[in-house]
Amino acid sequence: MRRYIYFPRIEGQASRQAHAGFDRNLYERELGKEGFFGPATHMYHTHPPTGWIDWEGPLRPRAFNLNHIRPTHASPWDATTFLHNAHCKMRFWRAPEKMDHLARNGDGDELLFVHRGRGDLFCDYGHLPVEEGDYVILPRSTMWRLETTEPVTALLIEATGSTYMLPDKGIVGQHAIFDPAVLETPHIDEAFRAQYEDRGPDGTWKVRIKRQNRLSTVTYPFNPLDAVGWKGDLAPVKLNVRD
Repeated sequence: MRRYIYFPRIEGQASRQAHAGFDRNLYERELGKEGFFGPATHMYHTHPPTGWIDWEGPLRPRAFNLNHIRPTHASPWDATTFLHNAHCKMRFWRAPEKMDHLARNGDGDELLFVHRGRGDLFCDYGHLPVEEGDYVILPRSTMWRLETTEPVTALLIEATGSTYMLPDKGIVGQHAIFDPAVLETPHIDEAFRAQYEDRGPDGTWKVRIKRQNRLSTVTYPFNPLDAVGWKGDLAPVKLNVRD
């Protein structure tokens, strides 16, 4: 556990609490070390900190218009990567009508956010309908594919070398942010069983695996999404923004 040096202070003109009650002629700036975690200070300025007139060098603010990414990519691994660092990778994907292979990420958990459209996600664990506003967490190394019923545009956010977790909710309780009861997991239902015998064009199924940012392809003479059951506490989960 990290033990920060905490010493809350107020110097000069400041708000009684963050983001509220400060002079509207001032501009608030937040300083911290680890995003929304750890020590933070709110600074109040007479000029906007974003009011620069020139900026040189590689470190600069950027705006990305993903509407300019037009092509449909047959595989999520072909989707355009527009942001990445040592901890995450963000890709923008216009999904095909039906993936002809399975994807598998060995580099970390994958978060699929459906920006528009709807379809059916098939994975090791079963069938999961997806629609606009869905967040789907796919645990590392989950095999999956997507069939769309409406054109899907999605963000793929990889937790590189890591996993997605919930923050400690402390005294606000387990139902804070969202009620865990609304989380959905895949089902081994009729739609899943109906695809047992599906094959690719050559009668096989190919799995495209990403590991250390390199692709490998494994070919099966059968559909590897053929589970008849599972038990445990590891599975893809879905949460919609409406929840």
